[in-house]
Amino acid sequence: MVKKLGFLIVALVLMFPTLSMAGDFGKDDPSGVPGQWYVGTTPSNSAPSKYPVLFVHGLNSSSNTWWNENDMYDTAYQNGYETAFIDLYPTKTMWDNGALLAGKIHDIYHYFGEKVVIVAHSKGGVDTQSALVHYGAYPYVARVITLSSPHNGSELADLAYSSWAGWLAGILGSKNDATYSLQTGYMSYFREQTDTHTNVGRVPFYTVAGTKWGSFGSSLYWGGLYLSSYGRNDGAVTENSSRLPYASHLGTGSWNHSQIKEGNSTFDLFKNYLNESVPSSAGLNAVEIEPGIETASSYIRGGEYSGTKQELFTVEEGTEEITIDWISSHKGTSLILIDPDGKETHALESTTDENGLFQGAFHHSLTIQLPKAGEWKVHARSPEKEAYLMNVKYDSEFNDSVDVQISSNSIKLTEKNSKVKFKTDISIEYYQNGKLKKSKIKIKDHTFKLPELGEGVYNLTVDVNGNKNNQKFKRTILTSVYVDEKGQMYSQY
Repeated sequence: MVKKLGFLIVALVLMFPTLSMAGDFGKDDPSGVPGQWYVGTTPSNSAPSKYPVLFVHGLNSSSNTWWNENDMYDTAYQNGYETAFIDLYPTKTMWDNGALLAGKIHDIYHYFGEKVVIVAHSKGGVDTQSALVHYGAYPYVARVITLSSPHNGSELADLAYSSWAGWLAGILGSKNDATYSLQTGYMSYFREQTDTHTNVGRVPFYTVAGTKWGSFGSSLYWGGLYLSSYGRNDGAVTENSSRLPYASHLGTGSWNHSQIKEGNSTFDLFKNYLNESVPSSAGLNAVEIEPGIETASSYIRGGEYSGTKQELFTVEEGTEEITIDWISSHKGTSLILIDPDGKETHALESTTDENGLFQGAFHHSLTIQLPKAGEWKVHARSPEKEAYLMNVKYDSEFNDSVDVQISSNSIKLTEKNSKVKFKTDISIEYYQNGKLKKSKIKIKDHTFKLPELGEGVYNLTVDVNGNKNNQKFKRTILTSVYVDEKGQMYSQY
């Protein structure tokens, strides 16, 4: 049963005066009020064959993302398309935004007097599908184009709600209704509710994905580094998650999560799908989604401390490269990295997370080629109480040693190689009556059953301590599952 929340929103339509250049639009507008929508200047080269285009923003964003430091609005204007832009709730669920958006789509349809094509970025694509399928807005939309939308959930959302990252994410404000709903377990439930709905095929969907996450230290690099365990990604969303099995995929390109919504990046890719007549779909593919983790390549620790903190991690023989990323809530943290021989490294590069999951945090990082095998140490010192997260990323053949399988209400870890032996500790975090609950799980033969704790999202942290060819290795696997009111479990696996 889909849970819908009621609300009252007063719509405000702002009509802007005709502008000589479309790019001037919106620089001084009061954007960011949920439910408010804007109409762009009517281009002189508009035509009846061109649908109006409604642009929908994503998580922690607003309508001005389409024109502030972005030429998407100007590009659409120059190509003769009428445009509209809407503000949704930046941190609420697809149900809240779907209900809000559905009513506004109806209003925008009547304003233009015809159907619109929706171009949605990131979570805006999930919100749009919710509006069309669950809130009945499909009669007013000709088609939908999603730009790197996490249709199958976000592994970064799983990270934010994990036992190791929870302290830091909570302090930085990364935990909110939107992030909570994007955990892969809950999105598997959303997919089940949506993909089996009678309205799901009434409006054609087209998807676009990116695979670039920038150079070392850039704003989307850290998200891309973490997500690389799950395949190609744009620093925020994996290529796999950006697709729908019944959608036509327009293309995957070398764009990061910000670039993919820029006019100079992707407008030419989808512009022919903004018209009444569209190209033949013969060259397009509806791709089957392949679930599961590709590699277990991270070791994660985190929490809160005052004064000093030490973390240990192990590097196995044959490791090609490691990247240590220590994320702190304060700038003044000093770090010392100590290798197995006792050699100290103080020069960890420090950068600020400007628009990632841990926006406002500070990354202290270092990449080491052919690191020495053995136990490494990180000593941290902070002049004030500190929340932190340590992610050690491995390029190693050991990354492909463990597999996770989820079926019914049981979760099983298996060795991919007979020479691999390991032990696991599993922690569960969930919310009950608005309060965070934590639980440790005992396992037998690498299998455990989820305790009957009721409906909700359960975030799972699996810490693996393994041995392969007499070499110790440690990894952390994060995922989530959702249990509905009937006890049915949903997951990305």
